[in-house]
Amino acid sequence: MPYGIGVTGFILIVVVGLLLFGPSKLPQLGRAIGSTFSEFRKGTRESMFLDDDKEEEVKK
Repeated sequence: MPYGIGVTGFILIVVVGLLLFGPSKLPQLGRAIGSTFSEFRKGTRESMFLDDDKEEEVKK
């Protein structure tokens, strides 16, 4: 069983989103989710680099 959502799953998510939030709020919701993921990725990258730097300092 594949773990991707596929076309049917994507369509279902869009329909549920339209029913819950309406067509006027959906673009705002998409932007908010996108910026949240962007900030999360930025934070995880920074924390990974900080952890690598600390390990190098400990090794020295």
